[in-house]
Parts: sequence; structure tokens; C-alpha cells
Amino acid sequence: MVLVRARNPNNIGAVARAMHDFGFSDLRVVNEYGVPLETAKSAVDASQVIADARVFASVADAVADCTLVAGTTAVGERALEHPLHALAEAAELVKAACAGEEGRVALLFGSEKTGLSNEELSHCNFLMTIPMYEHEDVRHPSMNLGQAAAVCLYELVRREGVHAGVGVRDAAKSVEIERVTKMLSDVLDETGYRRKYAHATEEEVRRLVLRMGLKAADVPVWMGILRQALWKARGGEG
Repeated sequence: MVLVRARNPNNIGAVARAMHDFGFSDLRVVNEYGVPLETAKSAVDASQVIADARVFASVADAVADCTLVAGTTAVGERALEHPLHALAEAAELVKAACAGEEGRVALLFGSEKTGLSNEELSHCNFLMTIPMYEHEDVRHPSMNLGQAAAVCLYELVRREGVHAGVGVRDAAKSVEIERVTKMLSDVLDETGYRRKYAHATEEEVRRLVLRMGLKAADVPVWMGILRQALWKARGGEG
């Protein structure tokens, strides 16, 4: 569970309690400033989850060892660049991703007020949303952070064979995805592609690489290809 820019310690505590109740233990917090986790009084019976929680400076660092990253969103009026699945469908995708023994799945939850930013969403393989009550074209916008986490975790554990921290066997880790993204970005810069096509932002390139669904064994191949292309672009011969 990765909480990005969560501000209220009690909301973090509610997430920790849900994790404890449903058998999850790996809590990661991404924040630019220190969060007083010890004040999370709502973390009833989940003191160990809070004690073991790790704080990261960026989403990239928090998901570096993960093979699948799923972001959560209330959708709203935002134009999305990722596949979007209702929670039940997303749980099936997570279940399929849990067949291996070496992977790790990250569920990203954004700020209580603004959710996940476009840059933070660019680290996700897909997005999931909890279907909310609708009546006469009025949809409740979102759930409390602790409630949303509890609903998502329940949806996972009520399906047989889904366990925390397990992902796709041999899938590339996020840190490897970042290496490919950086190398591809360097190629685009060196060849002048970015000067001609302004849409090739770092976020767009990262989403493109994620859609490739790279396996761990693919990474050195693509890195070799991109290094050769970069070398040629810089005037290499032979």
C-alpha cells in the first residue's frame, strides 16, 4: 500500500488498521515532509504496521521494486491516459498478476483532497475506481481514504489465491522501467524528436514503456538497443 501526499495521520492510521485486519503489512508513505506516523491513533491493533511503515521522497522510489503498479482514482472530470477498471475487474487483474513468486504489487492512493497527480499516475500500469452510488446523474465523488483502502483490500482477500506483495513472475521492476524510460528519453532528445513533437513528455514516454509490459529479461535487450541508437545519434561509427 503506497499513500501519496496523505496529510492526516488518522487517515494513515485507518489504512494501517485495514491492512492489519485483511492481512497486509507493507505500508509505504510518499511525502515531501515528515508525517508523524506515531500520532495515528486510529491504527487500532495495527501498531506494527505503523512501526514498519517506510517513508519515501518520490513515487518512483516507493515502487522501484514493484512489478505491477495500480493507481486509484475517483475519475471525476479528469481525462485519463490509462486503462481504467472498476474495482472488481481490477482485482481480477491483480489476481492474474499474482501467479508468480518474485513480483510485488503496489496499490497507490493519492492525497485526500486532490488524489494522484498526472505525474504520479504516469507510474501506474492501470487505474482502478470504486463504483459509487449514482442517482439521477449524480455520483458521489469519492470515499474517505481509510474506507477506500479497506474496500480495495477486502476485494482482494475475498478472492482465493490473492496474497499481499505477490506479482507477475519475471516482470520488470519499476526501477528497470525507469532505466528504459530514461534511456529512451535520451534518444528522443539526442535525435531531435522532442523538438519536433512536443507531446513526447517524460510522463508520455513512461506510459508508453509501461504499455509494453516488459519482462525482466527484456530490459537488457532494450537497453542495448537504445544504447546503440544513442551512440549512433551522437556520431558513432561502425
